[in-house]
Amino acid sequence: MTVNVLTHGFCRDCLTPAGAGDRRCRACGSPRVLRHPELVELSLAHIDCDAFYAAVEKRDNPELRDKPVIVGGGKRGVVSTACYIARIHGVRSAMPMFKALDACPHAVVVKPDMEKYVRVGRQVREMMQALTPMVEPLSIDEAFLDLSGTERLHGAPPALVLARFARQVEQEIGITVSVGLSYCKFLAKVASDMNKPRGFSVIGKAEAFAFLSGQPVTLIWGVGKAFAATLAADGLRSIGQLQTLERNELMRRYGTMGDRLYHLSRGLDERTVKPRSEAKSVSSETTFDTDLAGLDDLVPVLRALSERVSARLKKADIAGRTVVLKLKTADFRIRTRNRQLGDPTRLADRIFHTGLEMLKREADGTRFRLLGIGVSDLTDAGKADPPDLVDRLSHKRALAEGAIDSLREKFGKQAVETGYTFGRGRTGRPPRESDG
Repeated sequence: MTVNVLTHGFCRDCLTPAGAGDRRCRACGSPRVLRHPELVELSLAHIDCDAFYAAVEKRDNPELRDKPVIVGGGKRGVVSTACYIARIHGVRSAMPMFKALDACPHAVVVKPDMEKYVRVGRQVREMMQALTPMVEPLSIDEAFLDLSGTERLHGAPPALVLARFARQVEQEIGITVSVGLSYCKFLAKVASDMNKPRGFSVIGKAEAFAFLSGQPVTLIWGVGKAFAATLAADGLRSIGQLQTLERNELMRRYGTMGDRLYHLSRGLDERTVKPRSEAKSVSSETTFDTDLAGLDDLVPVLRALSERVSARLKKADIAGRTVVLKLKTADFRIRTRNRQLGDPTRLADRIFHTGLEMLKREADGTRFRLLGIGVSDLTDAGKADPPDLVDRLSHKRALAEGAIDSLREKFGKQAVETGYTFGRGRTGRPPRESDG
């Protein structure tokens, strides 16, 4: 089969080798025949689940299959994921919900179920790791894979192994994935976005320079709207225009970003796949139904979020040295404040009080639509929360928190509430939240 794949390609639906002039599979009639001159030479892939949250919801509720589905908060929230039907109407991830519903008023809105998505994401991840130990997760629903050296193990080249994988995910888990296959991370990621959903695109070395020359500069990672405007002001709108400039000239104009522009515009990316990629931070945030300004309203939410972050840290047996407070104002301006601690922590009490000190400085009458708290600079929990010789009550609070954790583990999360979270302030109920 390897010889046939090398010569003519194969059908992505039934995996039958393709003939020289076949536009459709001879075995099943599918038009999804994959061909590429470098098909069996390439081994670096990017796999991305298609409209992941929405796909899981459609899998679990067949009545949603042919309907536009938006996964996200209420009218004051944002879109987490939109299915492809909703995207046709202009709905996009991170779009404010009121704009999404204006664009697609007949959409079905589903509240996110992160526990379910994490569970399904782990299933997909385990299937990836059965292909190769070289899996670098980027998020809950996407990862880089390096399948070099696995042909003998699987009895097939990486391209065919990845097609088997995509079919297996669809049959066993009930969602679809898109695959990008190339020789470097940058182009593997580009390829996986090319023909969604259920895509499988290949970008080889021989075509990379010419392929990139016709693409916009925004294809390069790190070139957002603001930097694209800067490049446009300098007459640089396409990657082909970047390819005409020398490295020194790009670095003179744009600093270290110029170095990235030089290399990626030419398809040069030496980054390797790094398995067991560790989280850089643990956080939790919520968008309110109505804007809040007073500490009486904000403090209970901050405490609840701190407890959620603490629970995740304890479960993962890690701690963080820097506490990060995030606020979004009514006019969508984001404020981020952080404070580094003397020692790492995983205690809700310490996260909360550090966040509270920062929150008090920001609560000047400004109305906020979002509040978040998290920790970064993660490390092993064995280094966390040593006895505080200055704050002698901290040890007692830590013991009390441990007792509360034990009760909640035995009787449920609502078994014990602190004075801060009881009643959840004036909002009347826990606000919608998202975790990072």
